[in-house]
Amino acid sequence: MDIHEILKTCDHTLLRVDASSAEIMQLCDQAIQYGCASVCIPPCHVAGAKRYVGDRLKICTVIGFPNGYCTTAVKAFETADAIRNGADEVDMVINLSMVKDRCWDLVKADILAVRRASEGKILKVIIECCLLTEEEKIKLCEIVTACHADFIKTSTGFSKGGATREDVRLMREHCPTAVKVKAAGGISSLQDAEDFLALGAERLGTSRIVKLAMELDKASE
Repeated sequence: MDIHEILKTCDHTLLRVDASSAEIMQLCDQAIQYGCASVCIPPCHVAGAKRYVGDRLKICTVIGFPNGYCTTAVKAFETADAIRNGADEVDMVINLSMVKDRCWDLVKADILAVRRASEGKILKVIIECCLLTEEEKIKLCEIVTACHADFIKTSTGFSKGGATREDVRLMREHCPTAVKVKAAGGISSLQDAEDFLALGAERLGTSRIVKLAMELDKASE
């Protein structure tokens, strides 16, 4: 698969807690140069990044990140604030405590609050697969679908594991085509990227693919 086609699916990501404004601007420059789907950045950098890129690039940010255990009201407020600041897409983390307690109505209400606050924007729901049983993953596919999210996402990349081929396959099998799959965390090679896309992922959360493209460009000089 051509690397430029892979790059079109990438949310070029920098969520490190000490990321500077200069690093975020550099991330944006790279994403524009290589035709990425978006940059995924911390909420505090959204307004500055949006001013910097204007309409040249989609800005994605994270909600309830990385633990997901803030209250529903906080997530809704954080979402509305991010959108006011210029976010085009939001990736929210579900409340895993609610999942483990099997409080499915509360899980759904949590997602729906963010869906309402993000109306008209792309919503991706991070379910953190590495902490879930297969039964929980399948149930969350059902709930995310019912909440009319645009994507279901494997991982934050900040827990004990990232995307796996098995999880992407399972999510694609248990979500309708209207709900897309985003694989994130641990995508370290072109082969990883190709495999996830072949299994049905339509977005990749990674910074590594842009770095590989830069290395290829440098090698060809």
